[in-house]
Amino acid sequence: MKTDPRPKRSKGTWYVSFEPKERLRGSPRPLRAADTFRTEREAKAFARAKLADSLNINAGTINPHLPKRTISSAQLLDWLDEPDS
Repeated sequence: MKTDPRPKRSKGTWYVSFEPKERLRGSPRPLRAADTFRTEREAKAFARAKLADSLNINAGTINPHLPKRTISSAQLLDWLDEPDS
């Protein structure tokens, strides 16, 4: 049986990346996690939910989706207030 060496492509268009407030003990650097979403609306809902228990939340579109969007943690609240595109 052959295995495909290529990684599986996400079916999502958006991602939300975050740093949980609770870190593993002894971890030398912050842990990050990310989830993917089909729509901007779903990504925003997830990011809103993560505001209570996460730090440093970033979001954006996944290549090759155009137009490319990158939302830094400093821009997150403004993005959440924007109407969905």
